[in-house]
Amino acid sequence: MPLTHTQSPYSEAMLARIEQSEARVIKAIFPSITNHHNTLFGGEALAWMDETAFIAATRFCRKPLVTVSSDRIDFNKAIPAGTLAEIIAKVIHVGNTSLKVEVNIFVEDMYQDLREHAIRGVFTFVAVDDDRKPTQVWPPHT
Repeated sequence: MPLTHTQSPYSEAMLARIEQSEARVIKAIFPSITNHHNTLFGGEALAWMDETAFIAATRFCRKPLVTVSSDRIDFNKAIPAGTLAEIIAKVIHVGNTSLKVEVNIFVEDMYQDLREHAIRGVFTFVAVDDDRKPTQVWPPHT
């Protein structure tokens, strides 16, 4: 559930920007990206998560960013070949020079209305200037 101005230390402008920066990517799981169990290779999932988190973070601040950490990644459900994966990234915390993005992957059957949560993680990014020094993430470049 999104934060409202009564629940959040963030301004209404920042909350609106957070909502607008959400990123969604859908991938088909083909055998070429699976492991020996015929499920999505974990490293591929991590790369997708980092990339989608980067997109959401960039849409939020419109500044150069670097990934500085990933928090615990929970692989709750295997994602088999022949399914779809939806990766959803949302900004969940804004600091001075850094921001955190929560990423969730949902697995969806191609031929039935079945969608389940599979993977969750949080990625931290730092905005950098031309000299690769940390710089403020808010307000965004316009």
